[in-house]
Amino acid sequence: MLDDTQEQPHRAALAGVRVIDLTQFEAGTAVTETLAWLGADVIKIEPPNGGEQGRSASTDRPGADSYYFLLLNANKRSVTLNLKHTRGKAMLRQMIPQADIFIENFAPGAIERLGFGYGDVRTLNKRIIYAQVKGFGAGSPYENFLSFDMIGQATGGVMSITGEAGARPLKPGPTLGDTGTGLHCVIGILAALYQRVATGEGQKVEVAMQDAMVNYCRIAYAKQHATGEACPRTGNQVVLGTTAPSEAYRCKGDGANDYCYVYSTRANNTHWERLLRVIGREDLLSDPRFDSPKGRAANVAAIDDIIAPWMAQHSKHQAMDILGRAGVPAGAVMDTKELSEDAYLRSRGVFVTVEHPVRGAFTMPGWPVKMSNSHVPVTAAPLLGAHNAAVFKDWLGINEQELAELQASGVI
Repeated sequence: MLDDTQEQPHRAALAGVRVIDLTQFEAGTAVTETLAWLGADVIKIEPPNGGEQGRSASTDRPGADSYYFLLLNANKRSVTLNLKHTRGKAMLRQMIPQADIFIENFAPGAIERLGFGYGDVRTLNKRIIYAQVKGFGAGSPYENFLSFDMIGQATGGVMSITGEAGARPLKPGPTLGDTGTGLHCVIGILAALYQRVATGEGQKVEVAMQDAMVNYCRIAYAKQHATGEACPRTGNQVVLGTTAPSEAYRCKGDGANDYCYVYSTRANNTHWERLLRVIGREDLLSDPRFDSPKGRAANVAAIDDIIAPWMAQHSKHQAMDILGRAGVPAGAVMDTKELSEDAYLRSRGVFVTVEHPVRGAFTMPGWPVKMSNSHVPVTAAPLLGAHNAAVFKDWLGINEQELAELQASGVI
């Protein structure tokens, strides 16, 4: 277990932190993968028969862990442990006093039925940070309901503000409900670790998907306060709807993502005036319809008609380059293939290629936070039970003969 009083210069930020990982699918695994990328030793505990559900639930190839699993479990160590077996429970109880963090995201009530609720775990280790990710908070009328990413997005307000005005609500592409909630949980865990330095005690960190999605939608509540009504869907316009342009414009080319997004600040006219000069429409600099952010917000269609012809003459990358150099906020709509093959993003480690024992070379997003004194190379997600011998010997002193007996009896 980590000694909070020891200074460890030139090591990964969370070197020495031990994590017991009982997570599955994405919301929880995103937490533990982040901790692993910060240098923690994450021990992923999985059922002996098949492992975590995400390994096979969406795989394209029998006998190979899914790409989904590989993307969410890098840098972890995997052990198998049957937590429905008396000996399996006993082994986990032996591990808990040596851990700094315990995290789970099972269905509501499942961890308590296994005998590892917060009270049970804290009895074994008062310094442990006990983290949970659930769909809904304790005391919610939906507390015992199952939840996935899209349920969190629906019930937390995200879908209500996503989509075109007058059309159906849409689920945004990014898994905000899962990874977004997971990252909120990481923040809480890191704060609890820091607080433990002063108090010597751990605590419970609980994050609900619905709650985290409300936090992501904070600016929508500024719109609500301004109008007295629920924040509406506004398509590509910013939530506050207080300026224009704020739109993705079609560019030269017939690709699905041949668009460039252009934005003009709601604070003043600077970006708008620069944009007019770039597209050769200086004649509109004194047009009273567009001489303030508020005025432009009231004339969105007219502004789109002015900008669209210029955008159509340029590729999305050309448009971004010309506008960006002129000081106009603009972004080409880049797809996943473009991004994963981008030489700069690869050199920066935003995308990395790891060698997986079954899948071979596998390119995946890495950890985007860069720290001057903490760097953890990305390694492939582990095969099921790949670290049984090493972890159980290190944590519990179990030798090879005992390991074989445990395997034979279905404990691991």
